[in-house]
Amino acid sequence: MNGSSGDTGFRSTGGLARPAAGPRTGGPSSGAGRSGGLPGLTSHRPTQEIVTVEAEPGLVVEDATGSFCGAVIRADVREVVLEDAAGRRRLFPMKPASFLYEGRLATLTPPRPRQSPEQQRSASGSLRADDRRARVALPHRIWVEGVHDATIVERVWGHDLRVEGVVVEPLHGADVLVEAAREFAPDRDRKLGVLVDHLVTGSKETRIAEGLRRDLGPAAEHVLVLGHPYIDIWEAVKPSVVGIREWPTVPRGIEWKKGVCAQLGWGDERDGARRVLGAVSTWHDLQTPLITAMEQLIDFVTT
Repeated sequence: MNGSSGDTGFRSTGGLARPAAGPRTGGPSSGAGRSGGLPGLTSHRPTQEIVTVEAEPGLVVEDATGSFCGAVIRADVREVVLEDAAGRRRLFPMKPASFLYEGRLATLTPPRPRQSPEQQRSASGSLRADDRRARVALPHRIWVEGVHDATIVERVWGHDLRVEGVVVEPLHGADVLVEAAREFAPDRDRKLGVLVDHLVTGSKETRIAEGLRRDLGPAAEHVLVLGHPYIDIWEAVKPSVVGIREWPTVPRGIEWKKGVCAQLGWGDERDGARRVLGAVSTWHDLQTPLITAMEQLIDFVTT
């Protein structure tokens, strides 16, 4: 995801003529020997040209490391989402000289605002399809852990999901995932995507996800469990969006949402939920791991 503008040249530090005769007793007395050129001349490699390209939807670029090539789905001053030919999406930071465009190192810039209705975007950043009716729901499903998760997903990706005909359902806790997935009976025509909180090494959610793959056997091929590292979906909302510098650390043994509300003076959990959920309106309000996980789950159940 990164690139550079190339190495600049360096200048010879010497300039004295070499003695006409006599054995060499040490290293070169001037920069001529080090640079391999005549004294006083500059030795350098040509710098690589960096082009600046507007990241309009559909523009095909490659990550500068060569790891991913795709078309721009959406972009802002911080991030760009690319989609490859197989429908996979990846999110990259908008760093200078971190892409390749037509074989040249490139810096992407956000697309300029367009006034035409066709360019209006949904909360997820995708082009709105207001002239298309929502599709009849497909048999595929995306499950999230709770009502707050479902509210945020609907707030940001609701338009996209209705166009694709994908239903999002709250699971009411990861503890029931294995039993619910077994009852759902996933197969190639009935895929299941699952978004869980706190999917990190050693967590309860990670152990449940691993147990699900073992329990379902071959059917696990049609299930994708992804998540984010945050303890709760609230924490996946950027702190600045809810008017705080950072999410507080809640001691073990205290329910996270209750601890957060107590430390921030937000009242009870319902008051905190109104504050957090009411602050989220677009993908800009969310942390990158949650965005990436949801984009990949949507791709999984619709491709």
